[in-house]
Amino acid sequence: MAVFTPVSIDEAKGFLAGYDLGEVVELTPIAEGVENTNYRLETANGRFVLTLFEGRTDEASLPFCLGLTAHLAARGFPCPTPIEDRTGAWLGRLNGRAAAVIEWKTGAWLRHPSEAEQAAAGAVLARLHQTAAGFEIQRENPVGPAMWRRLADRCAAGASGEDRVLLDQVEAALARLGDVFGADLPGGPIHADYFPDNILFEGGQVSAVIDFYFGCNGAFAYDLAIALSAWGFDAEGRAMPGAIAAFQRGYESVRPLSDAERAALPRLGEAAALRFTLTRLHDRIFHDPSKLVTPKDPAVFLRRLEHWRAVETA
Repeated sequence: MAVFTPVSIDEAKGFLAGYDLGEVVELTPIAEGVENTNYRLETANGRFVLTLFEGRTDEASLPFCLGLTAHLAARGFPCPTPIEDRTGAWLGRLNGRAAAVIEWKTGAWLRHPSEAEQAAAGAVLARLHQTAAGFEIQRENPVGPAMWRRLADRCAAGASGEDRVLLDQVEAALARLGDVFGADLPGGPIHADYFPDNILFEGGQVSAVIDFYFGCNGAFAYDLAIALSAWGFDAEGRAMPGAIAAFQRGYESVRPLSDAERAALPRLGEAAALRFTLTRLHDRIFHDPSKLVTPKDPAVFLRRLEHWRAVETA
């Protein structure tokens, strides 16, 4: 259950007094997710999401994240609009955390998407890259190579047993990859966390892309590599070639890759797999049982890295 900071309905009412959302009717914790605290908020004016931003989300980055979603939504892209308070601000403070109210979007994420749904998700990612053009705020990747190094060093202080074996493999991958982002590839604002649970579907089509809190500036092909690594593998980390091909086909139906992007994709896939292996390994080693969040298995992302390396060397 991803509720790190409890909020009572009276506390929510006090916070929401600064908004024109009507009377608070109900406040329900949202169990999914591992980064921030989320509540489903029912008011006299409709349904919203109340989000409190936790440790890994840098408060200074939120104007980028919320601004990007507002930019996209204003141009017809399927994502939620952040709600302004009466002063025109998106952010306030609630129980010691930065907090925001976000439009509620209908739909559900798919645990077993068909190849047609994979292709639909790929096409929407390409639309995101196109629609984000002109968004002027900049944000460096918060989980880029410098953070990988810091995470690996921190893991080294607590890793033992299976985690130590995984960390040794991660260190070897870090040394092998080097400067994976050195190539001059097309880029701009990216989602950087385009996983199935952040993409809602209704009637076989994408109804909303949510959770832009790892959003940053980067190579579009890296964003695609993250998405392929998220959508194109089974629960054990084994590649599903049909799913990978369908997702990329959908992406390229909107935004064809350049030869340079296509050539870089396997190494960017390795980088994506390494990034999520490291954050999952870190979260497992330093798991706080009081937070009621089950750490995700880092090994299933390390297997993705092995797949991308095999593709690169084939």
